[in-house]
Amino acid sequence: MAEIYGQSLARTSFTMVMLGIAGAVALVLGIIGLYGVISYAVSQRRREIGIRLALGAQQVELRRMFVRSGLVLAGIGVGIGLAAAGGLMRLMTSLLFGISPLDPITFAAVPVVLVAAAVLASYVPARRAAAVDPVEALRAE
Repeated sequence: MAEIYGQSLARTSFTMVMLGIAGAVALVLGIIGLYGVISYAVSQRRREIGIRLALGAQQVELRRMFVRSGLVLAGIGVGIGLAAAGGLMRLMTSLLFGISPLDPITFAAVPVVLVAAAVLASYVPARRAAAVDPVEALRAE
């Protein structure tokens, strides 16, 4: 009896480990994608950034502008993801032991982690945008 229980639990554990790995890979790919989008926006708006800096814009304002755009993208993704997860969790009830399908701790912690990752992924290009030399940005175009 214990052997059957162990085999059943091993299969479920393997499935959960694989889902965890897939989730981690998805998080990393999401961070890379968001970094790429914000970085591309910074490169496309280099002249605008140079003009803003030449007219007296503060570096903090520029960083906030790009981080805010990254947070908007992340917020839309988190909203869609929470709705999809809420709908699809009913299908995974057989894999959960002692946890409700709509676990409030999970549904609160994951968006916090995703938003923190989005802030990090958009802060790096935002910092680079704020460090642009206005003369170089205007001369390059």
